Amino acid sequence: MARMHALKNHMVAFLGEFVGTFMFLFISFAGAQTAGEVSGTNTNEKLINLLYICTVFGFSLLVNVWLFFRISGGLFNPAVTVALCLVGAVPPLRSVFIFVAQIIAGIAAAGLAEGLVPESSVMFDVALSPTTSIVRGLFLEVFCTAQLIFAVLMLAAEKTKATFLAPIGIGLSLFVAMLVSLNWTGGSLNPARAFGPAVVKHTFPGYHWVYWVGPLLGALLAVGFYKLMKILHYEEVSGDQDKSAWEEQTMPKSETDDDPEKALESRRRNSRQSAQSNYRNSHSAHGHGANDAAGGNGQARRPSSRDYSTGRQQTDRQSGPNSRAYAPDGPSQYGGEQSRGRHERDAPSFPVTQNGEPYLQDSDAQTRGNRKSSQRRHQRNSSGSQR
Repeated sequence: MARMHALKNHMVAFLGEFVGTFMFLFISFAGAQTAGEVSGTNTNEKLINLLYICTVFGFSLLVNVWLFFRISGGLFNPAVTVALCLVGAVPPLRSVFIFVAQIIAGIAAAGLAEGLVPESSVMFDVALSPTTSIVRGLFLEVFCTAQLIFAVLMLAAEKTKATFLAPIGIGLSLFVAMLVSLNWTGGSLNPARAFGPAVVKHTFPGYHWVYWVGPLLGALLAVGFYKLMKILHYEEVSGDQDKSAWEEQTMPKSETDDDPEKALESRRRNSRQSAQSNYRNSHSAHGHGANDAAGGNGQARRPSSRDYSTGRQQTDRQSGPNSRAYAPDGPSQYGGEQSRGRHERDAPSFPVTQNGEPYLQDSDAQTRGNRKSSQRRHQRNSSGSQR
């Protein structure tokens, strides 16, 4: 049953990634084909043509990532898939499903764009310019793809308050990278984007491997730098950059804000305190019946031995000089029953003495000593009542 559920999730991710990649590339290819149809001859017209193509690709990625990131993650790029798999954001088996979906979607999008946009030849394929060598084209693809993938890692893989805006940054990152690479390499940055038109056009130049090796090397470069920043704890350098101006003004400034070592020690201390608090909560839940009151006489019953440990765990959570404990049913130690507010009546009950004072033990030795004293008092009271 679990395997069927996992397979269903993989198929949903496959379908979502196929449709998302298809829509992203189809709109981009159709836009590039349109730009090729109306391209001019002078320099200004060529620059406008390049800007138009970069804008279509960037905004198409922005919109479709925003639409599909809840379904499959909105990767649309085999190089991005490899990068997220290496950082652990996408499981390996899921990565295989997504990788295959992206390649098939690239071919389908190229075929449909060729059939729907009236043009004598395919104008959206990628190729090196006559003045660009293979080595130059390779490194252009490497660094431009690294720029794109690092944006994905920092804006989407790293969860922050601005994660929901990641599609904007990712789309703009592709836009900027294509402004640089489009005229020299065709601005692929994506093996699926280069492979689809090559299949439709039935043309694979001898340097086609550049559009596979370049983006994959760019993914490795971005992942390596990302992991280096994680190892060096980059978040400690500039503090909490997600705070708004209102939070900076209203929240008290900690003494550790300007000292990375103190900040690290503070986080470790808070982590230990949180673990201890969770441990106490889990154990105090078993003593739910130990604090019942005697009822009706205005006096709290004498606690049993189990109350001592429970009381200690609960009073530890009520730290500070202003901590207050209340008898469950009797009058408060700070006044009669009528003076108790709703928050006092609903406050958690702690084991108390007959005078309404809470039992506070600082060590196991004191706990055992108080338990023996309570037993002796109980024996004396019992013997006195018999006489």
